[in-house]
Amino acid sequence: MQKALDTISGKPGFQQTDVKDLKGRTALVTGGTLGIGYEIARALALSRARVIIASRKADHGEEAVAKIKESVSDGVDISFIELDLGNLKAVRKVADEIAAREERLDLLIADAGVGVNAFALDADGVDRHMGVNHFGHFLLINRLFPLLRRTAAIPGASAPRIVAMSSELHRTAPSSIKFASTSEVYTNEQELGPNQLYARTKLAVLLNVKYGLVERVVVPNGDRIWVAATHPGAVHTDQQDQFKEAYGEVFGTVLKYATIPFMRTPEQGSLSSLYAATSDDVEKNQWQGQYYTDPGKVGGESSQACDPELGKNLWELSHQVIREKAGEDALLPWDTGKQ
Repeated sequence: MQKALDTISGKPGFQQTDVKDLKGRTALVTGGTLGIGYEIARALALSRARVIIASRKADHGEEAVAKIKESVSDGVDISFIELDLGNLKAVRKVADEIAAREERLDLLIADAGVGVNAFALDADGVDRHMGVNHFGHFLLINRLFPLLRRTAAIPGASAPRIVAMSSELHRTAPSSIKFASTSEVYTNEQELGPNQLYARTKLAVLLNVKYGLVERVVVPNGDRIWVAATHPGAVHTDQQDQFKEAYGEVFGTVLKYATIPFMRTPEQGSLSSLYAATSDDVEKNQWQGQYYTDPGKVGGESSQACDPELGKNLWELSHQVIREKAGEDALLPWDTGKQ
């Protein structure tokens, strides 16, 4: 926790106004209706990208789209699509709708997530933290990967990018986590607390970027696609309201107001992801599969996040869970030769 709070000191040099002109590009932002995701979507729209916001609550989506449109004087291309990442069959359906409708996808920002909260199961009977923060995004990325590849093949197009939201709290993930069995995510057999449940998912994000998407997909297939994980900093968003559910009304309220003064604003929290998604430094420095804790600051993951065995376990577990919950044909082949 302290390291996460320490990273908020000082103001990063990169700001939202530094996002370059993105006219002609299309971006999908999950969780783009509130907090950090909203700021990411807004900044991309202001930079003239076509932006699709995906979130679970339609009323929040309509409100976010209206607010962003109001903030741009010369018009903006932004839309909303309802997406429940805790329902894998719904994820598959929405991803396929996007893939069929859109001509290109340049940026996929996986921001949506369950915060520090008590254990509960999602619509698929999976720990909701893992279901929303990892498995739902895993399937979404898989079903949209052919569209990313088609975009990469467009003459003159910049290489598409995938940016997944992690956290410095991944460091607090228990050493007992192995990602070796579905029982770890179908139950709370390890009796993980709210912070540990959240930390496990943020560890999963880092492992999937490095040992999943990069090592098992992008590199062996020679894909011209950049993948990154980011830490937004300790940010004051609506997620702090989940402390009450996680720890009870009294202590949760105390914890919320005790931490807020040390937190970044959502706009500041958007910067590492916007940098990873748009900066020319990424390709110039060949920063494939990197973890950004601030704009331009890469690396420094925990030893768990650099464990290839954990990465392999998570990759296999992700395929198993999705096939069990959404069907044997839920995942598209990752290998270009099999598509």
